Amino acid sequence: MGVDYGSKLAGTTAAAYVSGGSIDVVQSQQNKNADEWLWQLLAAVEAKTVFVDAPLTLPKVYGQGIYTSDAEYFYRSCDKEVQAMSPMFIGGLTARAIQLRAKLSEAGIAVLETYPSQLNKLLFSHLAGYKKDLAALPVYTEALQGLLPLPVLHPPSNWHQFDSLLAWYSGYRHSKGQSILYGDAKEGRIVV
Repeated sequence: MGVDYGSKLAGTTAAAYVSGGSIDVVQSQQNKNADEWLWQLLAAVEAKTVFVDAPLTLPKVYGQGIYTSDAEYFYRSCDKEVQAMSPMFIGGLTARAIQLRAKLSEAGIAVLETYPSQLNKLLFSHLAGYKKDLAALPVYTEALQGLLPLPVLHPPSNWHQFDSLLAWYSGYRHSKGQSILYGDAKEGRIVV
């Protein structure tokens, strides 16, 4: 499953998963708990591995217990490599994602971090309008569909849904040994 992880009540969490020979995309509802919705969805589709667009670790300084003025407090090496936001800047989402990872791991579900924007840069740098123009979404969807091993059941209607497809495709690439790993295994990796 690929997940574009959003705010808890904003209705911006989207998930892509294989269903009956195609890839289905679904999204949480506004003012409903996205974490509970995702947990129920994972149970219903019996996902074994989830690729989440959210920080799943903190910068290594927080795990060392030794704080010096020259340590990196904001970014992990993987964030710097893909030019992602600091996990500290989006602290609440980061905390929820790390907690979700722990809960899923306890249930035997593997959780890996991905970054759809980086996959977009790798695959579609020739296209314009990513996350800026909804009119560009069908062009991106068609380009991605040409790479996917299965058809998309319902085309994405927004960029959150498209990013969940990119997250799913990062997982697929990883399963085929085609992914790129960013960062440090001890601090946290982004799989694209």
